[in-house]
Amino acid sequence: MSAPDAAAPGSGEPRAAASDRLLAQVLREESARIVGALAAWLGSFDLAEESVAEAIEEAVREWRARGVPPNPAAWLTQAARHNALDRIRRDKRYREKLALLAEPDVGWPDADPDEPDERLALLFGCCHPALSPESQLALTLRVICGLTTAQIARATLSAETAVAQRIVRAKRKIGAAGIPLRIPEPAERPERLDIVLTIISVMYSEAHLGAGRDASADRDIADDAVWLARVVAAALPREAEAHGLLALLLFHRAREDARAVDGELVLLGEQDRSRWDRRLLAEARRELDAAAMLRRPGRWQLHAAIAACHADAPSSDETDWLQVLTLYDMLLAYDRSPIVRLNRSVALAEIEGPDAAMAELDSLQDALAGYHLWHAVRANVLRRAGRDDEALEADLRAMEYTANEAERRLIAARLQR
Repeated sequence: MSAPDAAAPGSGEPRAAASDRLLAQVLREESARIVGALAAWLGSFDLAEESVAEAIEEAVREWRARGVPPNPAAWLTQAARHNALDRIRRDKRYREKLALLAEPDVGWPDADPDEPDERLALLFGCCHPALSPESQLALTLRVICGLTTAQIARATLSAETAVAQRIVRAKRKIGAAGIPLRIPEPAERPERLDIVLTIISVMYSEAHLGAGRDASADRDIADDAVWLARVVAAALPREAEAHGLLALLLFHRAREDARAVDGELVLLGEQDRSRWDRRLLAEARRELDAAAMLRRPGRWQLHAAIAACHADAPSSDETDWLQVLTLYDMLLAYDRSPIVRLNRSVALAEIEGPDAAMAELDSLQDALAGYHLWHAVRANVLRRAGRDDEALEADLRAMEYTANEAERRLIAARLQR
């Protein structure tokens, strides 16, 4: 048996498989931190990321052949620093920096708990308002979460070439505009933090109901979004909205096993609540409580509070719809987007009846006529109002506008009843 295939000490797992598994764990926790620290050290975001990518390739080869080093994160960091210095030596544009960069004789120092998390500074850089939302998302998935271009393309339903161009342009803009990789000062933080939280929320949404897929979420993308929300909340414990977003994602994640069963989509009102993850629900409530104690309300906390109302109800029929509608009314002060108003119309139908909900839905026609969920909600409200022919037409429209197979099957089943 060759060395790369030898069993890992103390297990029956082949060394290559064991090292690859550990490398994946280390990368999730450390790769963005290393890129952020290197970028601050080098003054070059692009050079830092390329150096870390080379170090990962080296780790795959070396760890398979020789085993995992005692301190994997320090090994990766040192390898990335060496790669960066090698690139500088080869590129005369960077040679003048060599005098400023003393190559260390010892490993990377242990993280100081009082120092800001490099991943957070990097995340704020990736989500800088000078970049387009599409570029912010692609760059975050690439640099922070370590996804390949192909994985990002699948997750965002984009062409690989388009994703690659977004990433390249974003990196160039960061360098050309001198966008700093740092946590913003308190005065500018609320607006910048909201962009970061929005990108994490979009990342979570992108894991669900993609074109041609069933109802099962892309667990890697969804878990990365929850992980990233945890990183932000832990690094900024005094930011209530960071806790609010984490609570929201945890409420959603807790329902995942009941939301998608054997690839089929199960709507919230029909879910088997015994399948909800009680551990995640408890964590979500703790995060929402932590946000409330900071006494700085915001839209992510209100979204999470609405999710908590659904989670607290023993059954769909026992949902406190008045509280849900009240929270949506409060949310409108922070976010009057058509999607928020569409979701509010569901609660409005429960409290004030289908006519009030239809008036709100009709006011959203110009903004949402091409959105399948607007048609699906209309179908439900029309059916409650006894307007079955119009409900049938709305369901057919919803089926026309969705590309997800599970949603199409759900609507088809409703049409056959």
